[in-house]
This record gives sequence, structure tokens and C-alpha cells, in this order.
Amino acid sequence: MSDTSNLVLVIGGTGAQGVPVVKALASGSTYSVRVLTRNASSKEATELAAIPRVTVVEGETYHEPTLREALKGVSYVFANTNGFALGEKGEIYWGIRLYELACEARVKHFLYAGLEYASKLGNFDPKYRTGHLDGKGKVVDYISHQPTSRMAWSILTSCMYMEGLSETLRPFPDPDDPDTMVFPAPLGDAKLPLIYLEDYGAYARWMLDNPARSNGLELHVGTEDIAWKDLAAVFTAVTGIKAVYKDVSLDEYFQLGLWPDPDAKLGHSTSRDDPTLFTVRENFSGFWNTWKDSLTKRDYQLLDDILPTRVKSVREWMEKTGYKGQRASVLKDRRDATGKK
Repeated sequence: MSDTSNLVLVIGGTGAQGVPVVKALASGSTYSVRVLTRNASSKEATELAAIPRVTVVEGETYHEPTLREALKGVSYVFANTNGFALGEKGEIYWGIRLYELACEARVKHFLYAGLEYASKLGNFDPKYRTGHLDGKGKVVDYISHQPTSRMAWSILTSCMYMEGLSETLRPFPDPDDPDTMVFPAPLGDAKLPLIYLEDYGAYARWMLDNPARSNGLELHVGTEDIAWKDLAAVFTAVTGIKAVYKDVSLDEYFQLGLWPDPDAKLGHSTSRDDPTLFTVRENFSGFWNTWKDSLTKRDYQLLDDILPTRVKSVREWMEKTGYKGQRASVLKDRRDATGKK
């Protein structure tokens, strides 16, 4: 590694959000990147290790002695905790503890990967309760009340990945008309925000590059808010493949086969006996209700100002990537679970 004065520790660097962040930070000559991962021989880790200015360190991410060692010489931290592994309770603890350990290590700037606090946005109506959103949302609330003079902090609040259109948001052939693709979602007429992951990485880079603007900022990022009927129309316009949107109930959604066992508990690295864990059905019912009732908001004018080169629409992303509705692996947790099976 070269200049350790600009060393960034990336926690969660081999996940779907972490990989583009590592690549964005390692581009150019400003930063060197240290990635902490439990498995340095994984496909994602070996690919990152091949990038100049990136070093992969193997160790247990949620283990204080390991974290203290990984934080040595670090000036910046990007922290993306994994609620699907930890459960909401563990994610709250480790999100706060990572902030505290960064303060202890005299880190200059702490960048936290946040999500919408669904329950709070919905006035704590239980229909919006979502473990992986609320866990990060509570950590965001904690960090947002910390002074910016002790350690600069920023929050990068994300939404569903554009790339998810090849996985959990993918279309299916209509069984009655196989030439027509169906985009099913329990969304009604609402618009869903999507984010292109490469741009997500660029926003993370901007926040560390511009502390005068980003210190104390929670930035809600997205590419576009799009209604699913418009998504189907754009898909047809770009690909020439006929597509329709099917508004489904939550019960119908969980019968699509996107989640092999909707009543399985989320939190694969903790005890399944933990009574605070959500089932897939419980978690993603709140999740879809949050989007269906349009509880969130993004300032796209601000995002244009910060990243003028960003992809600005689903159509532009489809054209840029050659998307045709094909299935692909996006979420590392799902990929790892499939591999184990």
C-alpha cells in the first residue's frame, strides 16, 4: 500500500454495495483501500485484491480486536453492515459500535451506508416494520445526533438496486403468452426509487472528496423513481420485447418463488432462536408497504449537482448495460446461500 494518510477501511466491501465503493475509491491516486472480509479467497475478494491500491485483509468483521487492528493507520471508514446476516438487533449494535471504534482510532471521516427508517417514516404503524431498513435507520438517527467536530461523518442512504431487475425484481414470462414478460410487484401505482450501483460508488467517493459539503450530510441517493407500468413500457421500448406490469398482493408476491421459504428467518449469522428476527414474509411485507405508500423522497436536483455524469433514468441504464430481463446474481447473501445448498 502507498500513502497511508489517505487509507480507507471498507467494511462490507465484498457485498453488492461495497464492491463499487471500493472500485470508485481505488480509482486515481488519492486513496488506498483496505477491505476487511471474512473470506479473502472468495471470488469478490480476489477480484478486489487484483485492483491497484486495494489490499484485502481476512478477519471477522464483527469482532472488536480484529476491527481495532484493521483500523490502524486508517483515515477514512466506509461501513456497510449486513442486516440479513446480523438481524436488526445486531445491526443496530454494530453500526453504533463501528462509529465509536472509528472515533477511538482517530479516524477523520466516517461514512455509513444507511437505509430508510421505514417505521419512523410511517409513524410507527406496524405495517411498515422492516428489519433491515429499521436497523440501519436507527443507526442513522444515532449518528446524525453526533457532533461533526469530533469526527466528520456522512450518511449515504440507498434504495433498491437497479441491478435487482435481474434478481429479486426480475420479470417472468407470462405463462399464457411466453413472448410477453411480466414485471410483478405489490406496488400499486406508486413509484419505486432505484439506484445504479456504479453511481452509488461514485457518490461515496464524492462524500470523502468533499468534506466541506458532506460533513453532517445524509444523502438519499437514487437514479429514478419509476412506476412499474412505466418500467414495463421502457423495457419494451428499449428491448422490443413485449412487457406488462402485474400488480400483485403480498400473498401473491411471496408465491412467486423469489424467496424459496418466505417463512424462514432472516439473520443467517445469528441464532435462529433470537425472538427479534423477522421472517422473510414479515420483513418484506413492511418493505413493500413502505414503497407502495410513497414514504420516501429524493432530491434529484441535488443529485444532478453532485454527480452530473450520473445515470439519470432506468431507460438510460437499460441502454448502457444491454439489459434484456436476463437473470443474474446480485446479492451476495443469496449467492452464498445458493452455493451452500
